[in-house]
Amino acid sequence: MSALEIPTPRVFLPLLKPARYKGAHGGRASAKSHFFAGLWLEENIAAKLDNVCLREVQKSLDFSVRKLLVSKIVQHNAGAYFDVYDKRIVSKLGGTTIFQGLQDHTADSIKSLEGFDRAWIEEAQNVGQVSLDLLRPTIRKPGSQIWASWNPKLPTDPIDAFLRDSPNSGIGVPKNAVVVEANWRDNPYLSEESRTDMEYDRAHDPEKFGWIWEGKYLTNSSSRVFKRWRIEEFDVDPTWTLRQGADWGYAVDPSVLVQCAIVGKRLYIPHEAYMVGCEILDLPSLFDAVPDSRIWWTVADSARPETISHMRRHWSQKIGAAVKGARSLEEGVEFLQSFEIVVHPRCVHTIDELTSYSYEVDKLTQAVLPKLADKDNHVIDALRYACEGARRAQRAAEQKAPAVSPVPMVSHFGRR
Repeated sequence: MSALEIPTPRVFLPLLKPARYKGAHGGRASAKSHFFAGLWLEENIAAKLDNVCLREVQKSLDFSVRKLLVSKIVQHNAGAYFDVYDKRIVSKLGGTTIFQGLQDHTADSIKSLEGFDRAWIEEAQNVGQVSLDLLRPTIRKPGSQIWASWNPKLPTDPIDAFLRDSPNSGIGVPKNAVVVEANWRDNPYLSEESRTDMEYDRAHDPEKFGWIWEGKYLTNSSSRVFKRWRIEEFDVDPTWTLRQGADWGYAVDPSVLVQCAIVGKRLYIPHEAYMVGCEILDLPSLFDAVPDSRIWWTVADSARPETISHMRRHWSQKIGAAVKGARSLEEGVEFLQSFEIVVHPRCVHTIDELTSYSYEVDKLTQAVLPKLADKDNHVIDALRYACEGARRAQRAAEQKAPAVSPVPMVSHFGRR
């Protein structure tokens, strides 16, 4: 077999033609990554090509597209045409595919990619201007291509300013670029799980639905509660004290467990469990999806004492109720805002809520109001509960601190 034909959803057909730049942007579950993975497979069976798959930050191959490429090889029974290694994939024609992070490169080190035929940037919305400026002139071999797939955030993001006809670019889309928009409607293989999540967001938060599923830009960015946070792969340090918070839901709201660690002025979030319609009998199994969750103390929403009692009997004795009171919501959010938050990319619902959680906006004037909106907050509430003990301990320490000047007093007779 010298060539392989993979069915292509209609929306991606323009990307099958030769072009210097190929881009696909849109919402979740639109099969953008699956299209490019399929295109990679077809090309590398037919010709000797060197490929580099890039993200802005990549500390682990577990969150590169390597797993997706390997799954495509298996799905299409193409194992005879590739040798798969830990850090690279080699085709029988001699082409090599590697996986790297753009932030790991300098102006000198990125020159190692000069002879590559393809560069695929996944999660391109996170790529900074410096990284994009370094990459473009580096991939310059005759016939080379740069691919980009991304879920848009803001029109000012470098990849949008470059590959979309955005007023922020001032120059329009490059003439040698083919760019398509793809969303869940364009995916003939949309899973039932994705459809359920999509319908939930469409019913409960049209703005969030528009951004996550329809590929629209975020709106009212000035009303966003959390601005000092980022997505980054990291390992849990065995010396960390892990904290856990739980929020309860069922018919329309999710049940949530979130795990975090306070390390200096950073708040790390390594794991989450999240499910709408989870029966109370299934909650222990849901929470067990978070590693070592039974070992660490969990603070849960006090509104459901019967659920806490059930979990204490059937899951872990280390669970208790949150202490609510006047301004506990506001103070809890302010405490979270005091940290630089680092979220592991597997915590997709935490990422969604940190992006969407906002203050209310006056419908007439569009002015941002000093009132937290009661939506996109289930993981946030669980995170508040997880950090409640640390917040109260900090406040108690501040109240006990002596109200004296730290500046040494000086008398006429010398220092004292």
